[in-house]
Amino acid sequence: MKVLKFGGTSVGSAESIRNVREIINSQKGRKIVVVSAMSGVTNQLLEISEVYNYGKEDKGQGLMLELKLKHLQLIEELIENKETKKVTRNLFHELYHQLEETLKTKPFYEAEVITFGESFLSLIFSQYLEEQGVSNTLLDAKDFMHVSNVENPEIQTVQKLLKSTLEREVTSEVYVTQGFIRIDRNKNISTLKRGGSDYTATIIGAAVNATEVQIWTDIDGFHNNDPRFVENTTALTSLTFEEAAELAYFGAKILHPQTVSPVKEKGIPIYLKNTFTPNAPGTCISDEHHTIGLKAISAKDGITAIKIKSNRMLMAHGFLKKIFDVFDKHETAIDMITTSEIAISLTIDDARNLDKILSELDEYGEITVDSDHSIICVVGEGVINDHETFRLFELLNDLPVRMISYGGSSNNISLLVDTTNKVQALKLLHQKLFEVKILNAT
Repeated sequence: MKVLKFGGTSVGSAESIRNVREIINSQKGRKIVVVSAMSGVTNQLLEISEVYNYGKEDKGQGLMLELKLKHLQLIEELIENKETKKVTRNLFHELYHQLEETLKTKPFYEAEVITFGESFLSLIFSQYLEEQGVSNTLLDAKDFMHVSNVENPEIQTVQKLLKSTLEREVTSEVYVTQGFIRIDRNKNISTLKRGGSDYTATIIGAAVNATEVQIWTDIDGFHNNDPRFVENTTALTSLTFEEAAELAYFGAKILHPQTVSPVKEKGIPIYLKNTFTPNAPGTCISDEHHTIGLKAISAKDGITAIKIKSNRMLMAHGFLKKIFDVFDKHETAIDMITTSEIAISLTIDDARNLDKILSELDEYGEITVDSDHSIICVVGEGVINDHETFRLFELLNDLPVRMISYGGSSNNISLLVDTTNKVQALKLLHQKLFEVKILNAT
């Protein structure tokens, strides 16, 4: 069994969906196909949820009409058979009516609204495949994606429920289901957070002991830097699970940060592929080590740096534990940390409880807070032993660097810079670490 996930841009138009059908047809064996909502639809549903919550139903009805017409237009362009088109429209209208009823319920959970995008698309996609001679079974992710802890999903629970679901359905070569959606510990509809369809795919992959998980996007795999900001980046043919996890956590947009964890222990490889250039090699993420040393650079925005200066307490026994307990109490993870004799500096990417945290930290010393920072992460298996790694410290000659985390992991060196300097830092590091390396090799 393979698991294939197709993101919003991969299913964003009739033409794109036809590409997806070709990809599915080209692969032998049983497959579970995980689909996202059409590109832009989740944002539309978020806006609809917001305006209805604020009682702006006139505006909401206009947005709902746009959403409805978008999907009806897709049915019109995609499905040729008149009878199938009629059936698909009717099924879509039933789902759309469920969304209308949800919006009438006060209060409603935002997740109940925004997950309709995946339900709409998976329905239309399943009907289209059937019309094209690809026999398939549509599965409702809410029947088996029971994930009470997003950080540590209960794979055995998903496995048991999915097995029961598959046994209940007609045996098929292709199963279609929704990404992003989960049922939480309170049995409510929830999500795996934005970009969570990748995570859905690997949770399902682990649950069915898949031979591989394929994640299809609009990029030719992981690049060695962010192609949105840096020219002449190259796609990486392979990464280890650890390298990919570091890059995803520290800002690489191609992959949801937690995607790797469900399949890592089982050694199930992940392939990142481009829907629009399916013959391109893409990136294989596995437990195999193909090369050692510098691999890639990524950046994570929205970072807040906190400095605690205390002449009398820093070196006292138990001081650091007290600091960490404050962050733990407010469920706020720390990304980077450095210490000196009289101060400790650390970073967080979630500032929702910052005021409460600062209030409790105040008794431990003088507090300084710097927001709008970015973590630049240089990743590679054994990167600290790479002979070219020293060049990244040349960045200190060109830009102010707030913090450096070196040696905490053999796969990662992190630098904290003001976000206004992020793009320049990415370009300079690319030049120093990759372009110079190429020149030396020639």
